[in-house]
Amino acid sequence: MSDLFGLLGFGDGGWGGALLMGAAVTITLAVTCAPIGLSLGLLVAVAARSPRRLPRSIATVFSTVFRGLPELLTLLLVYYGAQIAAQRILAGLGLSGQFVTINAFAAAVVAFSLVLAAFSSEVWLSAFKTIPSGQWEAVRALRLPRHTAFLRVILPQLMRTALPGLSNNWLTLLKDTSLVSTISLIDIMRQTNLAVSATKQPLVFYAAACALYLVLSAMSGVLFTHAERYYGRHHQEAR
Repeated sequence: MSDLFGLLGFGDGGWGGALLMGAAVTITLAVTCAPIGLSLGLLVAVAARSPRRLPRSIATVFSTVFRGLPELLTLLLVYYGAQIAAQRILAGLGLSGQFVTINAFAAAVVAFSLVLAAFSSEVWLSAFKTIPSGQWEAVRALRLPRHTAFLRVILPQLMRTALPGLSNNWLTLLKDTSLVSTISLIDIMRQTNLAVSATKQPLVFYAAACALYLVLSAMSGVLFTHAERYYGRHHQEAR
């Protein structure tokens, strides 16, 4: 038993440090994707509410495509598709002998941000529907600049309503990051698979990976709980 726990240690022959480094990559990837994906999702939701047909059509196509594709397929399309596109561009410039390699982390950020944007746009759209019409009328009556009105009046109310759904999107993103092991990015799952291959102890390391993901999920739950209290404080006071 001590030998099994020694495999998870930080000394010689232990994989604890490697697993924590993989966890750091997982957290960094998720934290990088979150602001990009959520902001893009908000823009998609705003476009979906546009009175113009073209922005609405673009938003609908974007949401339908990236919600319908498996996350792994999106990741592979971005990773390999970007390399093929770059090579063809270079070939068109007369540099056909050049080989292009796309950074795996950057490809994962692009792929998961697009997926997060598609799913979060539906959450933002639902949140928009909860804003009373009187809020929009008050903004127009005060003649506030559009960006000021949105940031100071509308967005805080959207956050209060959307946070529960966005927290689910975040947890899904956190779990989807495990797919980056397929493009050789050293995250939790990649390190776990390497440890299993080297030690032939799958139960020990897959249990450790489970524990790491559960800890990250629990920490995320605590942070979102505090965020919901923060954005809902004025609503509770008014009640």
